[in-house]
Amino acid sequence: MKIISTNIAQPTTIVWKGKKVTTGIYKKPTDVPIFLDKENVRGDEVSDRRVHGGEYKACYLFSANHYPYWRSLYPNLEWTYGMLGENLTVENLDEKQLNIGDIYKLGKALVQITIPREPCFKFAHKFGTDVVLQQFIDYGYSGTYVRVLERGEVKTGDSFELIEQSKDTISIFQLFELLFTENKSKEHIGLIIDNDALPKRFKKRLKFFLKSKS
Repeated sequence: MKIISTNIAQPTTIVWKGKKVTTGIYKKPTDVPIFLDKENVRGDEVSDRRVHGGEYKACYLFSANHYPYWRSLYPNLEWTYGMLGENLTVENLDEKQLNIGDIYKLGKALVQITIPREPCFKFAHKFGTDVVLQQFIDYGYSGTYVRVLERGEVKTGDSFELIEQSKDTISIFQLFELLFTENKSKEHIGLIIDNDALPKRFKKRLKFFLKSKS
C-alpha cells in the first residue's frame, strides 16, 4: 500500500441549522510532507476536539480505491483527494484487511489501527445532502483512524506497511458494520471490548450494546 496524497485543511465556517460552525473537513492535497503528531496532524484544522483528533483519532486514512464509487454518485462536486476528509489517501487500503490493533509503518511514523470514521452533519454539508450519511453507512468502507505510536513525517510515495498483526480481533470493516447493524454480534464485541487500541468512550458504547442484547 502506498500514500498517494497528503491532505490538510484550513478552518472553514459553514452554516448549520442557522448557526455558524467551524470545520476541518475541507481538506486539500499538499505538495509537502505532513507530520503525524501524537494527537493530530501538525498544521491541520481540528475544530471540535470532542469528536475529532486526540490519541485515538490522530490521523484519518481513506482508500483511493473508493473514489470512483463516490465520484459516480456525486459527479458535479469538485473532486480532489481529501474530499472524504482524510489526511492520507492510500492506494489499495482495504478495511476488510485492517484489524483493530494492527501496527503499521507509515512513512517515518509508527501507527496503530483504532476505529472507523462515522459520518456526521459536516460530512453531509460538504456533499450537499443528508442522503450521503446513509450511503456512507451502507457502502461499509469507512476508512480508518490511527493512533500515533511514534511521531514522524509522511509524504506522497511512502509505503503503508504492516509491522505487527493483532490477534483475536476484528477488522475495521466489521467494526463499522457492528456500529450500525441492528443484529450486533456478541462474539465480535467480546473480541474487542478490552482492546487497548480502542478509546474508553468507544468501549462504553460496546458495553451498552452488550447490555441491550442481554
